[in-house]
Amino acid sequence: MDSVDVNGVELEFELRGAGEPVLLIDMLIADCFVPLLTEPSLAGRYQLIRYHKRGWVGSTHTPPPVSIGDHAADAAALLDHLGLERAHIAGHSTGASIAAQLTLDYAEKVHTLTLLEPTLVSLPLGQAFLKSATPVFEAYASGDHSGAFAMFAAAASGLQWDECRALLEERIPGVVAQSIKDADTFFGIELPALTEWAFGAEQAAAIHRPVLSVLGAETQPLWIEIAEFLRSSLPYIEDSTIDGAGHLLQIQRPEPVAQAMAEFLGRNPMRPIEGAPDTAREEPWSAARKAVEAPRSPVPR
Repeated sequence: MDSVDVNGVELEFELRGAGEPVLLIDMLIADCFVPLLTEPSLAGRYQLIRYHKRGWVGSTHTPPPVSIGDHAADAAALLDHLGLERAHIAGHSTGASIAAQLTLDYAEKVHTLTLLEPTLVSLPLGQAFLKSATPVFEAYASGDHSGAFAMFAAAASGLQWDECRALLEERIPGVVAQSIKDADTFFGIELPALTEWAFGAEQAAAIHRPVLSVLGAETQPLWIEIAEFLRSSLPYIEDSTIDGAGHLLQIQRPEPVAQAMAEFLGRNPMRPIEGAPDTAREEPWSAARKAVEAPRSPVPR
């Protein structure tokens, strides 16, 4: 991977393919978008940009606190370094939370927003999820980083740990060992930042960009609650449900996730129309407005 200095830290990044740029923001597992990099429906049509957030893998590890807003500022600075005035933005779980904050803080840089099960712990089930994770934090505090990661990954994915580990290693080789190395960032910095992040109906209503909300049909109740919140709060939103997937979504079923993203991006291209005046340019959320007006399928329960 290449590296760049932004906001006083060094971030590792990689560019894949050609076309309209799509910035991919990881969850609490680095390289979680790697399974999408070889999916032709997406990788064959777009330039995919993946990077390691501060504190992950070889990017600079900084002491806490590092807020969701700090991560959003880093992402915006990376786009600046790449000479990109705007891009499609996609994030998974905590990465989706960062993507939403990026859209609030740097709206001019965001053309579309794809949210793969963002994590909002301010909702009722979010608080219950954190409470149920008390043994995970106790394991981390005792120095059992591998046990803490195993318990958290199993709880979030809804899979038994052996099945979860096998899936992760098959799709992203080496990721379990790397996640254990990054445990201090995972448990000591990014999860605390998520608990302090404020994103409610007021913030959601301020996002005036086309949004695709992607949900696993077999996901945990927390992310079903979040999907319902997004559906009722975001002005321009489409839904996509991925059969046979839980919270790990594109790690479990990369092909349908890539297809859903590609279709959404195709409905919201980064024009302008060549030779047309600025006033003739299509609003970036016009396709999303049409989708809002169309009937929607219910969020799975």
